[in-house]
Amino acid sequence: MTGLVLKRPSILPGFGLTLGITIAYLSLVVLIPLAALAANAAGLGWSGFWNAVLTPRVLAAFRVTFGTSLAAGLINAVFGLLVAWVLVRYEFPGHRIVDALVDLPFALPTAVAGIALTALYAGNGWIGGLLEPMGLKVAFTPLGIVVALTFVGLPFVVRTVQPVLQDLEAEQEEAAAVLGAGRLQTFLRVILPAILPALLTGFTLAFARALGEYGSVIFIAGNLPMVSEIVPLLIIIKLEQFDYAGATAIGTLMLMASFALLLAINLLQRWTRARHGG
Repeated sequence: MTGLVLKRPSILPGFGLTLGITIAYLSLVVLIPLAALAANAAGLGWSGFWNAVLTPRVLAAFRVTFGTSLAAGLINAVFGLLVAWVLVRYEFPGHRIVDALVDLPFALPTAVAGIALTALYAGNGWIGGLLEPMGLKVAFTPLGIVVALTFVGLPFVVRTVQPVLQDLEAEQEEAAAVLGAGRLQTFLRVILPAILPALLTGFTLAFARALGEYGSVIFIAGNLPMVSEIVPLLIIIKLEQFDYAGATAIGTLMLMASFALLLAINLLQRWTRARHGG
């Protein structure tokens, strides 16, 4: 029995079993549907695929979708950090109510959110009625899309940054203050590096959520081709027209573009963590 090493059995299932279940589940839920989409698009051939996706209307829809999603993600990164900071660092009357309101976009049906935002920002709405006389139209414009995407994406940033702020030790900030750092220097050199990976994660989640958003956008966007039409709506229109090949091609291009952008953001996030020792 010399040289025989006995391993202590693990309480949890072994690596082989869990890895097999993980791969099978991801294949069934994610990989197989996406592979089927890519296979259908491949049936068009390269010329048919590019002819379907390089039309001016499709390109305009992609510009609107990715542009508004990026704008909403950046807005949420700034104000989501601010909301998380207030919820973590301050106690005030109604704190629990405000904290619960952050999660409201998670539970609220997106169609309800779209109807409410449209009624609020339309020309005869409470806010739209004040903005339009000043020349700022929100509803039925790309700006309205940004508003809707900001609404649905805010919780992703807040709930990602909030735990990191809670775990951040106040002694680091006190030490920076003792060494003569001002508030801005303390935030930029002590707090921001610690929360930046979480902030990038929240931005990524909000951006990804915005790319696929449909219900809240179609009511406030106006859905004007070449102006405020988003890619998910264009895919639905293609399906209603029985243009399954066109819908498949657009969906495949959306998949490739989204994957490339999310991969780039994840690489940036990994680089940030490595640089700041996260």
